[in-house]
Amino acid sequence: MTGYLLRRLAFLVVSLVLASIVLFVLLRMLPGDPANALTSVGASPEQIAAARHSIGSDRPLLEQFTHWTGQLATGDLGTSFVSSLPVGPEVVQRLSVTLPLTLSAFVLAVLIAAPAGFVAAYKRRTWYGALLSGVSQLGIAVPVFWLGMVLIVVFALNAGWLPSGGFPQDGWSDPAQAIRSLVLPVVTIALVMSASLIRYVRSATLDVLDSDFLRTSRALGSSFGQAMWRHGLRNASVPVISILGIELASTLLGAVVVESVFALPGLGSLLATGIAQHDYPVIQGVLFVSTLAVLLIGFAADLVQRIIDPRLRNRLSGGVR
Repeated sequence: MTGYLLRRLAFLVVSLVLASIVLFVLLRMLPGDPANALTSVGASPEQIAAARHSIGSDRPLLEQFTHWTGQLATGDLGTSFVSSLPVGPEVVQRLSVTLPLTLSAFVLAVLIAAPAGFVAAYKRRTWYGALLSGVSQLGIAVPVFWLGMVLIVVFALNAGWLPSGGFPQDGWSDPAQAIRSLVLPVVTIALVMSASLIRYVRSATLDVLDSDFLRTSRALGSSFGQAMWRHGLRNASVPVISILGIELASTLLGAVVVESVFALPGLGSLLATGIAQHDYPVIQGVLFVSTLAVLLIGFAADLVQRIIDPRLRNRLSGGVR
């Protein structure tokens, strides 16, 4: 297991380095000049050249990349071209909105999808089992921004129970108000995510219900609940964990849509602003942190799979295949 962890960590580092190179190169290939955000309309060539020199975009690409990676090695994400403020503290501040939003929606989606997916599989021949399967299929087709707007109309504009958007200026200094601001965005993401997860939980549960080991356990005297707890839960959870990792990473990356709908000052809105202003340090900082988070989520999901499933550990140790 130690050897696997070392190999997996090495793969994570290599992936992060390659992703950083791709990010840097592709960003420089996009149309637009970051110096335009620092100059007024009708600026002279001399003013544009001075702006490029001040932000270093006139230097060779290799020198720019070396400078950026040197900053990353010290934990510095750079300084914004537009605001002249450090990117790192701004990213941390925005993460205080994005992380609670993403993690809360993820937990709520799992709490909805796990029992619903099991019932949809176990009661697949009943009308409510078929209904759950149909609702999950329909939910996958619902755009998250459309669902967010519907919830705003119903619960914010008409009922007046919750705010339609925004986040307290003081952040989490007023936890009650901050939580109320995140209720609708969390529910929006959770409903869309749970629709997809129900299908995967249902599929994994069906594989277990039709398995030989479950029938053998029942034949040896175990009740259905005991057989599912001892054998079924572990086998069903292994493929679902991979999907959970993918869903969590996708939600983190796709938070920009929900944050735009609900006007939340999260990581997604910071990225959108950076793209609009061609602010390379902001874009690089947000995407680097997002990439690192995705790779860590994948690493954690892979590790949990091997902890749960002894067959994977046997393969790593050279045991029975």
